[in-house]
Amino acid sequence: MIRRLFTLLGPEHRGELRSLLGWLVGAAVLQGAAFVLLVPILRALLGDNPDDVWPWILALVATTAGYGFAHRVGLLASADAGAGLSRTVHHRIGDRVAGLPLGWFSADRTAAVNQLATRDVMDVMGVFAHLLRPLLTGFVTPGVVVALMYVFDWRLALAATLTVPMLALVYRWSTRLAHQADAASDAAQVDAGGRVLEFARAQRVLRVFGRGATGPAARALDEALERQRAAGHRQLSVAVPGLIGFAVAVQAAFTVVIILGTYLALDGSLDAPTLLAVLALAARFIEPVAEAAALGAELQKASRALERIENLLALPTLPTPAAPRHPEGTGIELDNVVFGYEGRRVLSGASAWLAEGTMTALVGPSGSGKTTVTRLIARFWDTDSGAVRIGGVDVREIDPDELTSLISVVFQDVYLFEGSIEDNIRVGRSGASAEQVREAARLARVDEIVARLPEGWDTRVGEGGSALSGGERQRVSIARAILKDAPIVLLDEATSALDPENEQAVAQALAALANNRTLLVIAHRLGTVMAADQILVLERGLVVESGTHTQLIGTGGRYAAFWQRRRGAEGWRLAPGTAPTGEAALARLPHPAAGH
Repeated sequence: MIRRLFTLLGPEHRGELRSLLGWLVGAAVLQGAAFVLLVPILRALLGDNPDDVWPWILALVATTAGYGFAHRVGLLASADAGAGLSRTVHHRIGDRVAGLPLGWFSADRTAAVNQLATRDVMDVMGVFAHLLRPLLTGFVTPGVVVALMYVFDWRLALAATLTVPMLALVYRWSTRLAHQADAASDAAQVDAGGRVLEFARAQRVLRVFGRGATGPAARALDEALERQRAAGHRQLSVAVPGLIGFAVAVQAAFTVVIILGTYLALDGSLDAPTLLAVLALAARFIEPVAEAAALGAELQKASRALERIENLLALPTLPTPAAPRHPEGTGIELDNVVFGYEGRRVLSGASAWLAEGTMTALVGPSGSGKTTVTRLIARFWDTDSGAVRIGGVDVREIDPDELTSLISVVFQDVYLFEGSIEDNIRVGRSGASAEQVREAARLARVDEIVARLPEGWDTRVGEGGSALSGGERQRVSIARAILKDAPIVLLDEATSALDPENEQAVAQALAALANNRTLLVIAHRLGTVMAADQILVLERGLVVESGTHTQLIGTGGRYAAFWQRRRGAEGWRLAPGTAPTGEAALARLPHPAAGH
């Protein structure tokens, strides 16, 4: 594991780590030597000339002082190394995460990164800060003790040496049991933690529907907690026999030395002072071994945490071009794009052209790949084959920072950072002036929101923007995109779940955002689709139709069928008196957006 930690920290920390290991090993050696000095001290005190003890006592004092100094330096170096490891690994994780494709980040992976950056880094940091010293002491000090025992009685030393393979085998067996139990327990803990967080975040929705403490969400949480409890029980039932087994093995080794020493003393080949001294030494041999064994589970835990960190750091980052090219314009081309993930093909050769400064509407059934198209343009992933080009240049050949500066994305599900409204708008361009922030807010009609809030621009939006409504969060997101002032805008159903008032406000904000920009919008609103300069119909991963609204209606193809279904459903609502569940009767009423 030490070798893996050296690799993780890199060559710039190797000198520091070698120094740490040197101090810790030196302290362990001196501790073993101090234990061994008890033998000549006891032999002198119990022998015929007690005055012979003073040279040995002076040696013990000097050895103990050296041990104390090395121990102190080692402890301080351990703390420094632990803190340095934490900083370095956090930076490595941050650098790696910043270079991963944006499409990699799903909810479960984000939770895994959170665990890596908190619990796993702390576990690995603990190797230097808390585990390394007692572990080295547990192996080096007994080794020194056994080696020096040969000076006083080779038979007892040999007996102690022969117990080492037995202890090593039992130790490996016990740690393997602990590893199996801990792996299952860790998985159950992660699942239960995710369920608790999900249940807490969904409380408002659950309580509105009377499901705060009942229903599928509560049952899923209960089941996850029960699995965690069962995994914890299995962890104890599997790991405890190993711990007990090693403790028995340690005591058996000590017993072997006692029995042999007693036999030799009764046989007359070992004097009583030497027997007492060597037995005291054997007891000191056993103590650090037992302490190191108790830390085996913690070491296994740290090893698993280190493995997870190594796996993350081994993930391939988004390739960056060695010689970046600059796009000439903002026209977008999909050239026979094929893409899939998790074993499922999403796009199967999609091709299209989005002219610079025009608006393109992307329509199609759910699962046809509409959102995937926007993600590929923004290079959340790279295509499996084919190419996505901006201004005639493959997005893979554009510097990632330049590509990011070219594109603004407005998602359907908006995430706001903990902070004020102004802070969240300023994310679009951190160097913007207060006047520029206010103007972007005005265009997105965020100023109306600010005007009715007691704290105005300093209003805290809460975690994920929970203090604002969905429409208000969407307006802040659009203000952020306006402030960024990117020439390409990708809109992913930005108005699909808004009330009429917010829909109108967001539509006006989007009109301001789309001005003189290359705009791709995923939308089901008829007015938005009709206003597009070009409509692309996506089905089964292919662009099956393209053209203006008038052209596509005239062909009588898939878009025309889509249009007729949308027109036929635009005025539907639940009839008064129908139950909220079961088959609901539908009544035709004028649609608020009719005629738009």
